[in-house]
Amino acid sequence: MAWRSRTDAPVMRRRRPLGRLVSLLLVGWLVIGLIAAWQRNYFSGSDTNCAKIGTIAVTILAGPLNYAGVNPKIDCTLPQPSK
Repeated sequence: MAWRSRTDAPVMRRRRPLGRLVSLLLVGWLVIGLIAAWQRNYFSGSDTNCAKIGTIAVTILAGPLNYAGVNPKIDCTLPQPSK
């Protein structure tokens, strides 16, 4: 009679459908936010500043809420360097 150790048994991986679903929802949420930022022409123009980058970021994070009337905007002023 041959003895088998536990390491000889095939490893069965559990499928995690809930984790996959959450990942897909998160990616979909961010893609919808990216589309909303693109439709608002936030990526056009060459002037890049704190407010524009912040507005793009919160628009992407807001995702589908953009189509429910949310229009997030960031207004930031950076401190000037001392002389």
